[in-house]
Amino acid sequence: MTTSTSPEAGPVTPVRKERPQVPAAPRWARPGLWAVLALAAVLYVWALGRNGHANQYYAAAILSGTHSWKAFFFGALDAGSFITVDKPPLALWAMGLSARIFGFGTWSMLLPQAVAGVAAVAVVHSSVRRALPGTSGHAAALVAALVMTLTPITVAINRDNNPDTLLVLLLVLAAWFCQEAVRTGRMRTLVVSAVLVGLAFNTKMLQAYLVLPVFAPLYLAMAPGRVSRRLGHLLAAGAALVVSSAWWMVIVDLWPASDRPYVGGSTDNSVRDLVVGYNGLGRILGNGGGGSGGGGGFGGAPGAGRLFNDVMAGQISWLLPFAAIALVCGLVLTGRGPLRGTRAALLLWGGWLAVHHVVFSFAGGTFHPYYSTAMAPAVAALTGLGGMLLWRAYRVSKAWSWVLPAGIAVTGAWAFTVLRRDEDFVPWLPWAVAGVIVAAVAGLLSAHPGRRLGHRLGRRLAHRLGHRFGRRLRRRVAVTALLAGLVAGLAGPAAYALTPLGSPVNGTNPTAGPAGSGFGGMRGGFPGGPPGGTRGGLPGVPGLREPSGLPGGNGTPGRNPSAGTGGTAGDAGRGTLPGGRGTGVPRGGPGGTLDQATTAYLTRNQGGATWLVAVSSAQSASSVILSTGRPVIAMGGFTGADPAMTVDRLRELVSSGRLRYVMTGGDRGGPGRGDSGVTGWVRADCAAVPAAEYGSTVDRSLYRCG
Repeated sequence: MTTSTSPEAGPVTPVRKERPQVPAAPRWARPGLWAVLALAAVLYVWALGRNGHANQYYAAAILSGTHSWKAFFFGALDAGSFITVDKPPLALWAMGLSARIFGFGTWSMLLPQAVAGVAAVAVVHSSVRRALPGTSGHAAALVAALVMTLTPITVAINRDNNPDTLLVLLLVLAAWFCQEAVRTGRMRTLVVSAVLVGLAFNTKMLQAYLVLPVFAPLYLAMAPGRVSRRLGHLLAAGAALVVSSAWWMVIVDLWPASDRPYVGGSTDNSVRDLVVGYNGLGRILGNGGGGSGGGGGFGGAPGAGRLFNDVMAGQISWLLPFAAIALVCGLVLTGRGPLRGTRAALLLWGGWLAVHHVVFSFAGGTFHPYYSTAMAPAVAALTGLGGMLLWRAYRVSKAWSWVLPAGIAVTGAWAFTVLRRDEDFVPWLPWAVAGVIVAAVAGLLSAHPGRRLGHRLGRRLAHRLGHRFGRRLRRRVAVTALLAGLVAGLAGPAAYALTPLGSPVNGTNPTAGPAGSGFGGMRGGFPGGPPGGTRGGLPGVPGLREPSGLPGGNGTPGRNPSAGTGGTAGDAGRGTLPGGRGTGVPRGGPGGTLDQATTAYLTRNQGGATWLVAVSSAQSASSVILSTGRPVIAMGGFTGADPAMTVDRLRELVSSGRLRYVMTGGDRGGPGRGDSGVTGWVRADCAAVPAAEYGSTVDRSLYRCG
């Protein structure tokens, strides 16, 4: 505000500086956004209660965190804080706070995940809208939000308690602030982006850093101001990144090891080793704890075609070809002129997609299909932004008039291919998609006045209806064809996205789609469904089958999920999903589950001990923790291979009275790579408990110590 004076007229009325007028949003923009967000909420929360404990490994840690603030801070699997989970605890904190406020249960645990998923959709919408001015930006943002909402693997993971949901939200927020920093050149905005990436690091460690090779060069190349100024901003952001990433790691590693839980997944009881090994190079190279050495199995063999194979195609790949076309063409279209902000957004999301595509395709370590949910924001943003740029080019240029129809045709052809891979899954849908795509492409080509067919049609319409009405009708035909192509392109993802609503989530390996689209040809981990599994149609969708039976990895609150499964400690040599069902995947150590009789015996005889029992792996421990609410030691961590238990440590726990019972896992040995003398010490110094004493028909190699 300024004030001017005159010696003759006296003080002049203050004049306020006018802010630039922002064009009003179209009338359909806000209702459209709320409709998409409502759709996302329905997909992410519908029948959420049937998911039970989802991934029991994380559910057990969340429950333990409600009993002990120490377990809460460290992300310990058990309330006694013997060992942590193999991820940093930020996602557990979000769900754990909800469980502390509302009481532990399915809804209190999973609702924060659903809210984070809806929030991520809103952030992607805002980012795309700000990247493209005018009505086109609102339309592109709405398309991007809808694409992300209907990404099948995103629907599946947002109904689970794995940390990827919060990871995606933090990274899209970081992308939003990075995009603003590139536009304004403000250091504080860039620092906020760096802090959000650091928080994402404390959600899933090095996967969060996959965006850094995009964010930093983009800011250096395209932000306003001198190069030296931009470099200074990047240094400040780098410092913020280090602090926000490393604070929890530094606290844990400096904490006396004897007074904190063992860092699960590490080989030397340090978060540093976990970052570099199990959750770092092990995932990429396939060595160490984080890799299976054979490409991880869950997502198929590594290679350029991994994201398009039978396991992954239906989860994330539907719009990958269109996103690639939209990115390349969008960069060409924004190479000159006033769309610098749009070009920066294309580079940001295109770089995000390219880096993730390369890493996920060639990672030699453990790779789950749900990791690819991190690609969904980039696919969505590129589809919205690039699609709208192609539409604008289609309308004004004969040379570009064929690109949008070609992109729609490629999308339809790939959707048809993916849908036909399972001929029993909505068998009419691929043909319906193909028919609508053909009609949409024909409509776009015929309605363009620059094309021969469109020119002839325009002349006839002008002759019969008048020039103005003929142009209006051609435009309506083109818009209708475009919308038809959009609907057809999203029909396949939408059909897959509905399937998680029809059955409990497989918490260990959540996927969407028909029964044959999951790990190793099984959705939920069981070929043809688990024993006793059923197949049925989803309501109101002819031919849309409900995924087979009850997948492993979830349990029902308040009861022992392993009761009656007949699981034994020996099952874990083949690997188990929480719930006691074997996956056939080597896990490196014995696991198995406890039946009700054994659990009841241990509960009656726990006495004043801190831990109910010590078992070989978290696969066993998590189900017992959830069914009893009591601490259980997982001597070998998640895989049964962590060297967390030693003879000296076990002897100290027994002599102090904090542990009375140990289950060794029969002849399969002790806790994986841990001290090989543990099992020998238990057998030599502890008394075997006869199976008849705890009422089981199976000898569970249970020992009473002390």
